[in-house]
Amino acid sequence: MAGFLDNFRWPECECVDWGERRNTVASVVAGVLFFTGWWVMIDAAVTYPGQEQMNHAFHTCGVFSTIAFFMINSVSNGQVRGDTYGEGCFGRTGARLWVFIGFMMMFGCLIGAIWILFGAYVTQEKKLAPGLAVFFQNAFIFFSTLIYKFGRTEDLWG
Repeated sequence: MAGFLDNFRWPECECVDWGERRNTVASVVAGVLFFTGWWVMIDAAVTYPGQEQMNHAFHTCGVFSTIAFFMINSVSNGQVRGDTYGEGCFGRTGARLWVFIGFMMMFGCLIGAIWILFGAYVTQEKKLAPGLAVFFQNAFIFFSTLIYKFGRTEDLWG
């Protein structure tokens, strides 16, 4: 099965040169996803203000997911590979550990949002909208992190 897609090439659209716009498109898409995640959660918090409708502790997943977003994207891919960063307190190992902790926090928030959705709303037969808001907030922040981290090139200004 290895090598099954080695010779496959995606059709290239020659009408748009994505090489020069890749950073811009990735940043805009990631920003829109991040904004949408928080917008969904703020809308749910305003629509369901009571503690019995939506527990205020459920906002914790989104806050920690946002912290993980900044943790992951504060380290460049070159620092993780060791291309541009070799000195300092921890060097390449510290950068890798920082990104690893950020991803573990991000995955934990996403799993926690799924647990909140099913544990607090689906099994209790309550309205699903607040639980879906918690899940979609964390899913949108997760995907915005991936797009921003891996969708850009290293040379941001050139």
